Amino acid sequence: MANKGIQLLGFTLAFLGFIGTIASTVMVEWKASSYAGDNIITAQAMYEGLWKTCVSQSTGQIQCKVYDSLLQLPGIVQGTRGLMLVSILLCFIAMLVAVVGMRCTTCMADQQEQKDKVALSGGVVFIIAGLLALVGTSWYGHRIAKDFYNPFTPTNSRYEFGSALYVGWGAACLIMIGGGFLCCNCSSQDSGKSPRYPPSHSAGHTGRDYV
Repeated sequence: MANKGIQLLGFTLAFLGFIGTIASTVMVEWKASSYAGDNIITAQAMYEGLWKTCVSQSTGQIQCKVYDSLLQLPGIVQGTRGLMLVSILLCFIAMLVAVVGMRCTTCMADQQEQKDKVALSGGVVFIIAGLLALVGTSWYGHRIAKDFYNPFTPTNSRYEFGSALYVGWGAACLIMIGGGFLCCNCSSQDSGKSPRYPPSHSAGHTGRDYV
């Protein structure tokens, strides 16, 4: 059935987005030091992520430092952490639910209608998880752009979008697209149902009435 292929494609896209969300959350390149304007210092590059900061020297050496205190972190970092972690958790739950509801699995094989509803629930959870990841990455990216164009921000303290943001945006889109495919129901179960209005037998009864 075509519905199996659509569900399998949706699950595959959502799973790839799930992996991408984990990679984006772990990556340190959420924002990278900018060399725009008068900033010509290229001896080192600074990167900041959700868990640690790194400094890359021109010699190839990389030094990283984990954030010491959670309470001293900026609110943007704490909020983005929470959104990304909740997104990962919801993706994991959605995968478990979607596996049960997909037509290519044997779970609840004798209850196709309920199975479709379970797959629909998994798709909805995937979409919510993708939205959370999209909000987290967009919020962080908006703060980077805001600080970059702030005239009071020193030139040496300006940052640009890191590769982790692009990975997060792509992963969020994959999760939402995959969830949308899982929400599609292309089954034709209604074709075997009885017609809504049964045929009338008034003609046969009329003939007997006049005998």
